[in-house]
Amino acid sequence: MRIGLRIDVDTFKGTKLGVPNLCKLLEESSMKASFFFSVGPDNMGRHLWRLIRPAFLMKMLRTKATSLYGWDILFKGTFWPGPLIGKNLAHVIRSASNDGHEIGLHAWDHQRWQARIEKMDDKEIYDSIKKGIDVLTDIIGYPPTCSAVPGWKCTDDVLKAKTNFAFRYNSDTRGQTIFNPTIDARIIDQPQIPVTLPTYDETVGQNNITDQNYNEHMLSLLDPEKLNVLTIHAEVEGISYLPMFKQFIDMAKQKGYSFVPLGNLLEGDYQTEPTKVIKKEIPGREGWTANQKT
Repeated sequence: MRIGLRIDVDTFKGTKLGVPNLCKLLEESSMKASFFFSVGPDNMGRHLWRLIRPAFLMKMLRTKATSLYGWDILFKGTFWPGPLIGKNLAHVIRSASNDGHEIGLHAWDHQRWQARIEKMDDKEIYDSIKKGIDVLTDIIGYPPTCSAVPGWKCTDDVLKAKTNFAFRYNSDTRGQTIFNPTIDARIIDQPQIPVTLPTYDETVGQNNITDQNYNEHMLSLLDPEKLNVLTIHAEVEGISYLPMFKQFIDMAKQKGYSFVPLGNLLEGDYQTEPTKVIKKEIPGREGWTANQKT
């Protein structure tokens, strides 16, 4: 069984520390993954205003966010402009590409995308994607062929904007099967590879799931008859929870499972009926996400 491994890199710290850690671990395990990079300003500290929302506050408390991410992430860009990730850490991103991992765009400004995507007009969406692509292209020497929006915040306008770029696929949604999105009667000719499994922060602290039984729980969700796509974060599994993720890889390998870049999942007959993308709330995550309609 193949597990598509998507690694979201949201922050300066995640890029600087988490990415090299994960590249080393994957090399030791003879595995490749898809890294989706945020390359503009790290303003993640500006998410703190969301603490006024009960669901976000409960998530921060449930996941013990201060120890999970560290104060430097939680306050980055709060009182001053955050550092430009791509400009300062280009060598880290380039190294991941040189190691043979699939490189995609996550965002130009991760925090701004999550906070403002519903208020952005078509030009702002296009410009945000293009800025990220231009920076990544300069770093790795070729345009990225895939993308994955922050927080699964994807609208029809985003889907349409992405058709202006040569993405082989996108991973902007949660769902069950690889599909082509539809907007009214239009079929978007860029397949979506949806994330099928919950993330760490959506899972721990709920339904009696703890750090001690998390790996066993995640293994129980894998299904050899279905699409299996896992998202981890460079800031979590790449730093504070690196030993736990290493154990998860070892446990999966013992069962004969392998981890592959998402692009590998496009090999063979994957097509399903074109499907609409809808907004939906999922357990453990604050706010709406883009989901494959079932």
